[in-house]
Amino acid sequence: MEVLRAANLVRSVGSRLLDVVFPPVCLVCRKAVGDHGALCAACWSDIGFIERPFCERLGTPFDRDFGAGMISLEASADPPVFERARAVARYDSDKARSLAHRLKYYDRLELAEPLGRWMARAGADLLGEADLLVPVPLHRMRLFSRRFNQSAALAKVVSRESAVPVEAMALERVKPTPPQVGLTRNQRAVNMQGAFRIHEEKKIAVEGKNIVLVDDVLTSGATVNAAARVLLRARAARVDVLVFARVVTGS
Repeated sequence: MEVLRAANLVRSVGSRLLDVVFPPVCLVCRKAVGDHGALCAACWSDIGFIERPFCERLGTPFDRDFGAGMISLEASADPPVFERARAVARYDSDKARSLAHRLKYYDRLELAEPLGRWMARAGADLLGEADLLVPVPLHRMRLFSRRFNQSAALAKVVSRESAVPVEAMALERVKPTPPQVGLTRNQRAVNMQGAFRIHEEKKIAVEGKNIVLVDDVLTSGATVNAAARVLLRARAARVDVLVFARVVTGS
């Protein structure tokens, strides 16, 4: 007990010293805030958080409440390979898009901490039934150029917050797909065909498991559909998807 109290005291003193040396600022606009890893009131109101009511399959927000368990016309007309998706915020929010881009393209790895915590809250219903987290992998050449996989960094935080273990090596990206920006929905799907495979020795880890795929952004769904298809072929019981931000094309 004394050791625990001493450890808590050290953390408390360390936190206060950190606040003196590096005062907490808003993650987006850099205005002063009360705590590290927080947003100011203005950015919080503009982040585009996704809350219920939303489509139970795609996680896209509805403009009014249609009752529990409702799915969107998009999900009904073109059901995804995965079972359910959840996201923290809308990608069309400038604030959310800025955070996603800073993590992904500007080596702001420290952003994985607050974004991962928000993801754990947004995906609580998925994580409560999950056996395993699997981050969407990068191709080795892209990983070499970027130096880290943002999805794996987010999954690590989500795992800590939810106590759901991570299997970072379950999937391998074997096809060096070109960037998806500017491609149509169909082109994205074709682009991702054959992009993933499961490591032979990891098949036993996913068989019969409820898996949550973790990624930073969900756009057309081509990437997570391709990854989910591989996991289901390896006899995963179910695959859900958890991301920080998602494109919303309609409700």
